[in-house]
Amino acid sequence: MSTARGARARARIEVTAAIKDEARRQLAADGAAKLSLRAVARELGVVSSALYRYFPSRDDLLTALIIDAYNSLGEAAESAHTVVAEAGPRARWIAVCLAARRWALAHPHEYALIYGSPVPGYVAPQETVPAAARVGLLLIGVVRDAYRGKGVARSALAADLTAEARRMSADLAPDLPPDVIVPLVAAWAQLYGLIGFELFGQFNRVVEDREPFFRQAVERLAHDVGLVHPEPGTAA
Repeated sequence: MSTARGARARARIEVTAAIKDEARRQLAADGAAKLSLRAVARELGVVSSALYRYFPSRDDLLTALIIDAYNSLGEAAESAHTVVAEAGPRARWIAVCLAARRWALAHPHEYALIYGSPVPGYVAPQETVPAAARVGLLLIGVVRDAYRGKGVARSALAADLTAEARRMSADLAPDLPPDVIVPLVAAWAQLYGLIGFELFGQFNRVVEDREPFFRQAVERLAHDVGLVHPEPGTAA
C-alpha cells in the first residue's frame, strides 16, 4: 500500500470512529429513534452529504452501532469465560452471565440499543446476526460441554411443544436434544430480562441489593438448563 493510500485509509478509520462516537453521544442524549445523519454532521461541523460516503443512510449507521455493541458485549462475555475456562459448566455459565450484566451497567445506552425498544422504521439486517449470537453461542457451548461430560438434568417436553423444540434444536444446536435446547433458550431470554429490569428501572423499590440477587437468579437459570452436578467450591 502506498503512503498516500495508507494515509487515506487511516483518515477513513478516524472519521468513521468520530461519526460513531458522536452518534453514541446522541443515542445517550436523545435515544435511537431521534438519531439522524444530519444531526451528527452538524455536531461534527461538516455537511451532511460528507457523511454519506461513510454511511449511506441512518439505518446503515444504526447497523454499525448495533454490530459494535453486540461485539463489545460478546468480547466481554468471552473474556470472562476465558478466565474460568478450566472450571466446571456452572461456574462458566455464571461467569458469562455476570459479565453480560457488568457490560450492560457500564454501557446502558448501547444495551438499550440492542435489547431495548425497537427503533421505529428500522429492521436489523442479517449482517447483525453473527455479532448478536456471540453470547448465546457461548452459553450453548457451556451446556454442550456439560451434556457431553457429566450430563445435564432433563425434563420431558409438553406434547404440543415437541415439533417447535425439534426445529429450534435443528437451527441452534443440532447436536443437542430438543429437551435441552428449550430450557436453554428460555434461560437466555430470562438473562436479558433480568438485566433489562435492572437497567430500565423495573427493580426500583423492589430489589435494592441487586448483584447478589442477580447472581442467585443466574444460578437458578443454570439449574433450569440442567447444570445440576456439584463442582469444586460450589454448592450443589
